[in-house]
Amino acid sequence: MKGHVILSHGLNSGPEATKVAALAAVADGLGWTHERPDYTAIDARGRVEDIDDRLALLRAHAEAAPRPLVLAGSSMGAFISCLLSREMPVAGLFLMAPPIGIEGYRRRFDAAAVPTAIVHGWDDELIPAMDVVRWARARRDRLVLVDDSHRLANHVDFVAEEFGRFLQRL
Repeated sequence: MKGHVILSHGLNSGPEATKVAALAAVADGLGWTHERPDYTAIDARGRVEDIDDRLALLRAHAEAAPRPLVLAGSSMGAFISCLLSREMPVAGLFLMAPPIGIEGYRRRFDAAAVPTAIVHGWDDELIPAMDVVRWARARRDRLVLVDDSHRLANHVDFVAEEFGRFLQRL
């Protein structure tokens, strides 16, 4: 085993979502173990304060996970992955369409200084691409912008390939 990956889905999604399922297949093929926590019951409540419950569930999975640990997430899954990286050691972060801030949420978006790769859509209707560019630039993170929207639906294979390259660089 090379390491372990926790793949966190976004809101209005689930652990069988296309992107996290594609990333799980890549991790498996490269000899990494992986898991996909299910946040759907928490997300169904639809309250911004439920982000703390999502974070607690991710933390519970991460505390029990083998090391080295990589956190990967899409949208809200990226958001909580970044927050958790500030609280416990991780080997890397792979972020898809990360929200740089969430209105009404008390914590500032930030991430540990670990190897980080980001894939974001130029036409993301929820998170402006330039906000992500500024955040990634300040950290000197790897950022790939693609001609797509928030869901990155037209680039699932590309995202999976980027994830594979990211794991191999670790």
